[in-house]
Amino acid sequence: MIGKKDYYEILGVSRTASQEEIKQAYRKLARKYHPDVNRNDANAEERFKEINEAYEVLSDAQRRQRYDVYGHEGLSSSGGGGFSPDFGFGDLVDFFFGGRTHPGDRMAGEEGADLRYDLEITLEEAFSGVTKRITVQRLRTCGACSGTGAKPGTGVEVCPTCRGAGQIRHHQATFLGSFSTVQTCPRCHGEGRVIRDPCMACGGSGRARRTDEISVSIPAGVDSGMRVRVPGQGESGTRGMRAGDLYVFIHVREHEFLKRQGDDLICEVPLSFTQAALGCELKIPTLKGEEVPLRIPPGTQSGTSFRLRGHGMPTVNGHRRGDLHVVTRVVTPTSLNAKQRQLLEQFAEASGEHEDGDHKSFLERMKEKLMG
Repeated sequence: MIGKKDYYEILGVSRTASQEEIKQAYRKLARKYHPDVNRNDANAEERFKEINEAYEVLSDAQRRQRYDVYGHEGLSSSGGGGFSPDFGFGDLVDFFFGGRTHPGDRMAGEEGADLRYDLEITLEEAFSGVTKRITVQRLRTCGACSGTGAKPGTGVEVCPTCRGAGQIRHHQATFLGSFSTVQTCPRCHGEGRVIRDPCMACGGSGRARRTDEISVSIPAGVDSGMRVRVPGQGESGTRGMRAGDLYVFIHVREHEFLKRQGDDLICEVPLSFTQAALGCELKIPTLKGEEVPLRIPPGTQSGTSFRLRGHGMPTVNGHRRGDLHVVTRVVTPTSLNAKQRQLLEQFAEASGEHEDGDHKSFLERMKEKLMG
């Protein structure tokens, strides 16, 4: 038992914590470290097992009592000093105060596990919101036996060994007198019931794996990394316990023309030399399905940004929208015909670009500045 962590420390509760506090702490940690939710974390499964082990002991009144008195040694398969490993403080109280019995709590059902689904959508779908039909494989309540685990037409019987208590009490004579010890019923494994004819469809587990199609509503404005919770659409619990939840993780596909930054969108628009020099009016298409006019003033430089307010992405569960930023890129023609070349040469001459007087190029001025 050397090196084992304290069960209370594992669950993050005090030694005086109530059963409800222990249960709530367990639920929170189990969901956080469930292997299906932490597929990329190699330590999640080991941590999950550790959490389950701690809860298994502290949720059982008898085992918790032994643990509080004897620690991990009190739960081992071998005891010391002639006492049974199941001997605890509660048994000592029973002996001195009339041999009272404390039947073990019957094993409760298990809550269903949460599931994860990764969904890829387009930027257009993220903008407007969308309802998707997804296919999920999961354990659900067996339809043949309605979750009882028993073959249709038969039933679940009270365990004849423990008479439904889930535990068996043994009397033991020691030098201090006669003591009672309690152990989990080996026949029903603490459930207090047995199934003589298991359901063929689920093998007696009460749940069967099946593939279902589920409708998921994706709200407008979602972004990659966000998740949508679908309550009760995870795996079914056993014995009527609540089902787990389905978590749909969103991945927004990259757009051909638009880039997203938070709730803002960025679009690069090519301009010809003459459009940038003389100015023009463009019609910019948006995700709303409409065109917005944008005036490009004369002399616009490459890289100039214009803001179209309210034409970006909507805020999730909000009432505002981001902006659309239009960034101009002046495109240099790669081939000119004779007429175009002649006109450009005339333009260069009229601009003084061929004169050697006081008109100096940018590179010449830069050279003078850097080299003195």
